[in-house]
Amino acid sequence: MSSPAPGSPPPLSPVVRALVLAVAVIGFLFDTYELLMLPVIGTGALSDLLKVPADDPKVRQWIGTLLWLSALCGGVFGLLGGWMIDRFGRKTIMVASILAYSLSPLLAAFSTELWQFVLFRCTTFIGVCVEMVAAVTWLAELFPDKRAREKAIAWSLAAASLGGLLVTIVDKWIVGVAPNLPAIPTAEGASAHAPWRYTLISGLVPGALILLLMPFVPESRVWAEKKRAGTLKRPSFGELFAPALRRTTIVTTILSACGYAAAFGALQVTPAQVILARAEIAEPRAEGQKLMKAATTDEEKKAAGAKLKEARDAQEQRKSSIQLWQELGGLTGRILLAILVSLVPAKRLLQLFVVPGILLFPFTYTQLVTGDFLWFATAIFFCGLLTVAQFSYLSEFLPKVFPLHLRGTGGSFATNVGGRMIGTMAATLNTAVLADAFGGGPTGVAMAAAAIGGAVYLIAFVTSFFLPTPQEGEPAA
Repeated sequence: MSSPAPGSPPPLSPVVRALVLAVAVIGFLFDTYELLMLPVIGTGALSDLLKVPADDPKVRQWIGTLLWLSALCGGVFGLLGGWMIDRFGRKTIMVASILAYSLSPLLAAFSTELWQFVLFRCTTFIGVCVEMVAAVTWLAELFPDKRAREKAIAWSLAAASLGGLLVTIVDKWIVGVAPNLPAIPTAEGASAHAPWRYTLISGLVPGALILLLMPFVPESRVWAEKKRAGTLKRPSFGELFAPALRRTTIVTTILSACGYAAAFGALQVTPAQVILARAEIAEPRAEGQKLMKAATTDEEKKAAGAKLKEARDAQEQRKSSIQLWQELGGLTGRILLAILVSLVPAKRLLQLFVVPGILLFPFTYTQLVTGDFLWFATAIFFCGLLTVAQFSYLSEFLPKVFPLHLRGTGGSFATNVGGRMIGTMAATLNTAVLADAFGGGPTGVAMAAAAIGGAVYLIAFVTSFFLPTPQEGEPAA
């Protein structure tokens, strides 16, 4: 085992170490829980607030717009948050960001207008974007030993994929019990018991759990000591593009953009839109709509309603199922990353997850999407595995290649500018541009996902050859 660098703070006590890891695990888990609410509840919420059917083009367009808009807001404010992490402390900004992403879903649950829902989804994303960088930076500096640091970050990040599984399970349970839950005071009629509202309310839980533990864990000791001694340099965005860091900043930003483009341009539109291309959903919906238009008697309307209900039930079942497969893949990817991070050189490790995706994404979304569901779900499992493993890779890699006074700023720039401001544009590129070019509807969204996924994985592979070599031992100070 490697030893801490000379002058490093002493190791954490076992109790404090356990509390630190508990905070990190809960934080990362609920980061993903909050973010992945939208693919689970988005179609129902937008259909309700727009007062249109779930397969209406307006819903499809707003899914893509909201995915990108919320991520754009998260990126802009997350970039500022990264600077604040370096300026005011890792723990302080973590607490503020946790409050933001815990209260925002609660407020979104009471939305009666589309703008309210959009606003609070954006503030949720802002909180998550800041918390993720703050937590990774905090962890990296509390574990000075290289191997302990790699394990702490990689294994705690593995919990992030449990958030996707948890929100899928919670939403599925809420769908069954929603009619018996207390009505939402601001909503009327069926909307007062809409499942998406209760799923949003559940987002309040993580904030309470983490904030209870925060008083018992320390601030980053190396940051705090330099701050007290007056030797901590001020963070500067300009320094990220100085000759010593320019390559690091550009390469990590491109890689982050590619990972987020695959997630938002393909994976996150799959439960909400791509799944609607399947025959078990599309055929009864089309038949029900046809019967409803032709219905003249109560009996005919009842028959049409039954067909439409069959389509809705199939949609809910397939949506939950494909989300579960995707999240299981993501969890597996994070676990594989945690196992391999200390065994495989950094560049080869990234390429191990990038190369298969160049072909897998196009094949999945063009050949398997309307075929046997098990084959399609299995392919989505591996798409999720490859993509989410890259998120863990970058989170663990970034603190190694930026100096202490720029760790929050640099990590936030790569993640938020590259990933959330540029990469997430792939959602709108898919649903508002490419989907129509490929014929429109759910099939068009699937074809666009194939093109986006294959292209960004190829770009990531080429970019991986320019990765800087991280320092051994203690991250750059």
